[in-house]
Amino acid sequence: MAKSSVRNKPFSCFSDGFLYLGGALFAFLLVWSLWSYTVPHIFEPRGSTKSATNDARTQQCVQENPAVNLGYDPPDQTFYDDQELSYSIERPMKNWDEKRKEWLKRHPSFAPGARDRVVLVTGSQSKPCKNPIGDHLLLRFFKNKVDYCRIHGYDIFYNNVLLHPKMSSYWAKLPVVKAAMLAHPEAEWIWWVDSDAMFTDMEYKLPLRRYDYRNHNLVVHGWEKLIYKEKSWTALNAGVFLIRNCQWSMDFMEKWSSMGPTSSEYKKWGPIQRSVFKDKLFPESDDQSGLIYMLYQDKGLMDKIYLEGEYYFEGYWADIVPTYDNITEKYTELEKEDGKLRRRHAEKVSEQYGVFREPHLKEAGNGKGSWRRPFITHFTGCQPCSGDHNQIYHGETCWNGMVKALNFADNQVLRKYGFVHPDLLDSGTVTETPFDYPDDGPW
Repeated sequence: MAKSSVRNKPFSCFSDGFLYLGGALFAFLLVWSLWSYTVPHIFEPRGSTKSATNDARTQQCVQENPAVNLGYDPPDQTFYDDQELSYSIERPMKNWDEKRKEWLKRHPSFAPGARDRVVLVTGSQSKPCKNPIGDHLLLRFFKNKVDYCRIHGYDIFYNNVLLHPKMSSYWAKLPVVKAAMLAHPEAEWIWWVDSDAMFTDMEYKLPLRRYDYRNHNLVVHGWEKLIYKEKSWTALNAGVFLIRNCQWSMDFMEKWSSMGPTSSEYKKWGPIQRSVFKDKLFPESDDQSGLIYMLYQDKGLMDKIYLEGEYYFEGYWADIVPTYDNITEKYTELEKEDGKLRRRHAEKVSEQYGVFREPHLKEAGNGKGSWRRPFITHFTGCQPCSGDHNQIYHGETCWNGMVKALNFADNQVLRKYGFVHPDLLDSGTVTETPFDYPDDGPW
């Protein structure tokens, strides 16, 4: 027993020590756990599992591999650092292709996809509209453009000031377009769309490869025979155009604007244009007549200017608005027949459903008489801001047509959010769509 007592004594001391250390550790952990619940975490260790998990979740929720790096602008000098750089329409830009190429080289995250990058530019006057409902209509026209750009991933710039005091009215677009080219070297195309034009096919996307095929640099809605045979002022419409962000375009706009109010020879151009285009309405030189005149004088420009007449790159509203009801019925029938078209989906993948729909539209045709949704409906002559519409229209015809067109387009957007306007002339009323709309319900 004595031997046993001697052997257990150090073990007892050792056990007491463990008990003491264990109690101290337990107390420390208890205090730490209570503190961690009451005091906010200021930082997480960089290598911690929790931090890594949170970072992974954040990347998955936001964007796993950002397409462009918006937070990177290297200190290397670019054309922006040239104190001689001018955004003014009166100051020519030289070597733009090289300068733009160098900028993209120094901002490599913007290079992928650059050939398809589009910036839509539009605008209106800086003062409130005279027409009592003008500002409301322009807001809805702008919302329509924002909706379209959001769906297709385009940037948009809305301008409401004159960037040159002399270039007002229809000439105001050229200074804005040049400034947009310089402000967006990452974009291949600048797309001007008048304030009174709206998208009425929200799925359709610009066929850019068509314009790349022969390296066209300017796209407008028009007809060659009306320029060279009929010599008409309406041979094309300059209220909507797509222009490539390149040196050719810079030079062309310089020549185009030389027929505008900044030119010392401005007053002579109106009579010259009217002597060629007998149906021209305005006595002074305007941008549309100037563009047609340049094409008329130099047919070689057709190598670089694409007159788009295969679809409604922009279309005359008086021809289009009466077709909306029939188009709606036709598209509803297509969706009743093909469940893939009426499937609910996220707005971000809308382009895919436009591709799904395309085979069903082969017999629809394009342009006047077609039951395909018109790409852009242009309310030329209606003047929603001033209210001074062309006298061949009744004012209510213009305003009601705009409301109908806006709701026709808005239904294509609201559909992704679960609602539609049952009456295109009633902007304030919407109906929630049932699960299998339009197959289910009195539509």
